[in-house]
Amino acid sequence: MPTKTLRIPTADGQADAFAAFPDDGERHPGVLMYADGFGIRPVLREMARELAGHGYYVLVPNFFYRHGPAPVIELPEHIGEEVRPAIFAQLMPLIEAHTTERILRDADAFLGFLTTQPEVGAGPVAVTGYCIGGLLAMRTAAAHPGQVAAVAGFHGPVGADGPDSLSKLTAQVHFGHAETDITPEALGELNRALDAAGVEYTSEIYPGTVHGFTMSDTDAFNPSALQRHWDRLLPLLDRALVNG
Repeated sequence: MPTKTLRIPTADGQADAFAAFPDDGERHPGVLMYADGFGIRPVLREMARELAGHGYYVLVPNFFYRHGPAPVIELPEHIGEEVRPAIFAQLMPLIEAHTTERILRDADAFLGFLTTQPEVGAGPVAVTGYCIGGLLAMRTAAAHPGQVAAVAGFHGPVGADGPDSLSKLTAQVHFGHAETDITPEALGELNRALDAAGVEYTSEIYPGTVHGFTMSDTDAFNPSALQRHWDRLLPLLDRALVNG
């Protein structure tokens, strides 16, 4: 599986990024993958390679590039509960500095870069994200309705901008929520907003999960929920990008 470390020109500098894609010399649909708040690291590279193995060009940008290349902060091999408070103390200023304006400027640059790569085919793309990356994915899809055909967010605050933000979506949607991240009442409100947007979607709580369930280098990891994530994500991408 070929991989590359790339630099994406943006309005505010250059974002380092990781890309994985099939080794067949063909052009493939593009997927923009937003990491969780811990950023690009071995587990994200592994997930990008896994997705690329199904026939996609996967681009994972370091959205904290303004603060330095990934990893922006030093991370242990396993991000256990005992180290999370200290790590989040370093991450929160970066997250708070990552304003909506910055997110949308970067989304323009990331999508523009993705769609001009020689290994990426013509046509729409997909955006997926984890944790805060789920919110970034949703905002990217809402800002580029003609270009983004599918959006997926996992254990992310995808409804943080309120119901009106979802009205701009035209992409097919999957949101996989952790049990600890959303109440059934809040899920109902989110899904009613998706109904009102008129998009094709699934939005569900993954049973027995806590925030971060897809990430194998954290205590939150849930192998069956990670598999459920693939079982939802791959058909979504197939419908929207391959057979749409």
